[in-house]
Amino acid sequence: MTESLVAAREPVAGARRRAGLGAGRHVSRYWQLWLMVLPAVGFIALFMYVPMYGIQLAFREFDFTAGLAGGKWAGLKYFQQFFDSPLFWPLLRNTFVISITTLVVGFIAPIMLALMINQIAGGRRKKFMQTATYLPHFISIVVIVGMLQAFLNPSTGLLTQVFSFFGLDDVNLLGDTSAFVPVYVISDVWQHCGWNSIIYLAALSRVDPQLYEAAKVDGANRLQLIRHVDVPSIVPTMVILLILTMGGVLNTGFEKVWLMQNTLNLPVSEVIATYVYKIGIFSTQFSYATAIGLFNTVINFVFLIAANAIARRVSNWSLW
Repeated sequence: MTESLVAAREPVAGARRRAGLGAGRHVSRYWQLWLMVLPAVGFIALFMYVPMYGIQLAFREFDFTAGLAGGKWAGLKYFQQFFDSPLFWPLLRNTFVISITTLVVGFIAPIMLALMINQIAGGRRKKFMQTATYLPHFISIVVIVGMLQAFLNPSTGLLTQVFSFFGLDDVNLLGDTSAFVPVYVISDVWQHCGWNSIIYLAALSRVDPQLYEAAKVDGANRLQLIRHVDVPSIVPTMVILLILTMGGVLNTGFEKVWLMQNTLNLPVSEVIATYVYKIGIFSTQFSYATAIGLFNTVINFVFLIAANAIARRVSNWSLW
């Protein structure tokens, strides 16, 4: 009986040894490539995985004198405190509204822009259009918000002056709760739409020209070329980018929301990111802020897994 067990285990052990030798041979053969990627791996490990040690603060009553790992074990106390807080649902609603709206509009706009640029005839005009749409991406968020305040200031703003010329007085788009989300989304799409369209233009550049010629022979017009040739060619790219975006669906841009936030639009501009900042930095409730941040991360992770599973089932394209 013992001999049979040993004989049965030998193929498994042999396979493991061969796998180990294969991995070692691969590393020794391509050591230059592994050496090149080592700084990136070290960077991610140092700044992404090592800080995860602080997640335990969400389950402890943090004590400055006891160090990072100090404090009494509190379990799910701070999670329950957040769930029972009267700000829980408003924060979740505001974060979802801003994030989902930005996701939908910001996902569709680069696709449409890439399809339009791809239809432009002439290399110079296409390059000019690409450059003009890329440039806003390199403008600082602080400058973007400053431009919004310069254009939408209720007393001296340029657009406010235009509105008053047409009889729309007392327009304060920066303080109006119903206008905060549109202003945020439109300015965000304007800033990043051109940059996000680069990858779609790269995918469109790989389309076989014979497909266009065959479609034209069949009598397809320009819209039909876009529908039946261009769009199917970028579907895999669309699916992968959508999955990646869903992984940060609740990671609303903190800097921009924080800079645009004021006492008038606070009911719709207070999101999880700004609330964590106020609770953690201003109120020094580090354990409570860590618990809220961990909750936000877990929700993003669930969205990522769900989006990947749905994409794999519907389109056969997924990250894993």
